[in-house]
Amino acid sequence: MVSGWSARFSRIGDGTPIVLEGGNILLIWLTSLVLLLIGFSLGAGGIWLALLGGSWYYILSAIGFLLTAVLLSRRSGAALWVYALVILGSLGWAVYEVGFDWWQLGARGGVIVLLGFWLLTPWIRRPLNKGAGDSGLPLAVASVIAILVAGYAITQDTYNIAGDLPTEKVAATPDLGGNVPDGEWHQYGRTPYGQRYSPLTQVTPENVAKLQVAWQYQTGDVKQPQDVGETTYQVTPLKIGDSLYLCTPPHNWAIALDAATGKEKWKFDPKVGFNTDRQHQTCRGVSYWKDATATAGAKCAERVYLPTSDARLIALDTATGEICTDFANGGTLDLSHGMKYNPAGYYYSTSPPPVVVGDKIIVGGAVNDNYSTQEQSGVIRAFDIRTGQLLWNWDSGNPDVTTPLPPEGEHYTTNSPNSWSVSSVDEKLGLVFVPLGNKVPDQLGMDRSENVEKYSSSIVALDVNTGQVRWVRQTVHHDLWDMDVPAQPVLLDINGVPALVGPTKQGDLYVLDRRTGEPIIPVREIPAPTGAIPEDHTAPTQPISDLTFSPPPLRESDMWGVTMFDQLACRIKFHQLFYEGRYTPPSLRGTIVYPGNFGVFNWGSVAVDPVRQVMFGMRPISPSPRVWFRAPIFRRKDRMKREASRA
Repeated sequence: MVSGWSARFSRIGDGTPIVLEGGNILLIWLTSLVLLLIGFSLGAGGIWLALLGGSWYYILSAIGFLLTAVLLSRRSGAALWVYALVILGSLGWAVYEVGFDWWQLGARGGVIVLLGFWLLTPWIRRPLNKGAGDSGLPLAVASVIAILVAGYAITQDTYNIAGDLPTEKVAATPDLGGNVPDGEWHQYGRTPYGQRYSPLTQVTPENVAKLQVAWQYQTGDVKQPQDVGETTYQVTPLKIGDSLYLCTPPHNWAIALDAATGKEKWKFDPKVGFNTDRQHQTCRGVSYWKDATATAGAKCAERVYLPTSDARLIALDTATGEICTDFANGGTLDLSHGMKYNPAGYYYSTSPPPVVVGDKIIVGGAVNDNYSTQEQSGVIRAFDIRTGQLLWNWDSGNPDVTTPLPPEGEHYTTNSPNSWSVSSVDEKLGLVFVPLGNKVPDQLGMDRSENVEKYSSSIVALDVNTGQVRWVRQTVHHDLWDMDVPAQPVLLDINGVPALVGPTKQGDLYVLDRRTGEPIIPVREIPAPTGAIPEDHTAPTQPISDLTFSPPPLRESDMWGVTMFDQLACRIKFHQLFYEGRYTPPSLRGTIVYPGNFGVFNWGSVAVDPVRQVMFGMRPISPSPRVWFRAPIFRRKDRMKREASRA
């Protein structure tokens, strides 16, 4: 024997490898220290969580880690038995909480199982003093069971819902909402109905896997250092004849491409410049119109209308990309007219492409959310599509007056709810269906007018000729969560009834008789959580459609983490924040808003097959892992006063 940590050498069997047992002792001490630190951290966090009303698992697992650390430091083989119980107990708890969901099982048990394998290595196991039955077999069995469970979980799709897509034709000759050739796409949702349905039949389930890329096109419009942070490519190109028409972020170029080859036909740069006050830089599409009275081939007989992020609407010849100078002021319509408060970059129309109905073009617009308490008006305006003359305006802050605003001296209502999404149109009923947002600031509801309370977060049907309100269907009362109606309403006939499907951020699908706004599928009013800040209030009830994809309320077990440690922190935060389910009001201590304001459905809306009466939708959030959004309230009175003084 020689003193020191390198005291003794030994051979393994009759081979040549040599194990330095003193070094193993050091590894045992270091491993014990790691287990001790894990135990103390889980214990401290677990006690905190338990005091908040959460799971006791972390306290129990901490005891297991601490006991393993103590036994291991004493070189007791019982440490392996104890840790086997830690693995099996954790595995049982994890399966109980989340079933065989691989990603969630991995977060709960990954660290634990990896440490178990480390304890089974010769460097740790061989130097232990083993009593009767103190072998590593129980830990090995527990680790193998954990691996088998993980392997099984990897093969499971816990979110797949197996079913058969209906094939029978419910409506042999459905109303598609317009006379659009089968191979074309004339409006954002193909037709004014917004169905996103193509009657083409060439692509089938049998041959879809054989599709290959025909061509690619790079727009060349890229984000510059002077641009704002959020630039998103969300355009839906239009297909007219043999051409595609699209617009780009961040600088709103209009581009025409040959649909067969992808070759550029023309490009128009509106020169929107740079402005760091713009909240988003996107362009979701252009609008198309054909002048039925014009001579075929005449200049501007067919036009696309380009909305820009600096509040302009520009008319362009589809054939050449040249400006149609007979529209508005030399081809450009200034959409900032009538805005009392209009700093550059605060109002922009590129988010929703305008809606074309007959000889009218109906325009909404986005505003900078929560930049000011004196935002631009959310007015909806109809213009003569040839001349740009204002025909009517509907301002939700002053909804009864729709006669055109005089050229000078009057203003639209500041800060009235706006429509940043896309509207749809039923020409036979003479109605345009407008999805409305909320008044900013979104999370503070004090000082909202009666009209704002009535029209915020609603679907509104306006007369296409006068702008007068025909009906309104509100999806959130006294909206404190930024639950704008984000999606284009989709129109189709259901059992002979002209219907409207309105997707919402909350996950509800409002299926309404579009003539009256009355529900086809029931809408119920349910009691809503209370607890708003003292200066505000909450609505006593909130509407919920019987057709909903809203996720179930969050639970502690829904909290996500890559490891057990950050998941524990997330569980603690869950209990610290104010949460009483859907429509929990914002609070000064922080509130969980779930679904968050990105929503279950958003600007992509849904698609319908009017022949088979089937709806297709994409959910930006999945059932799990669930994402929560914190919505603390910052009063910022100095900012409010400063912005108001600039009006």
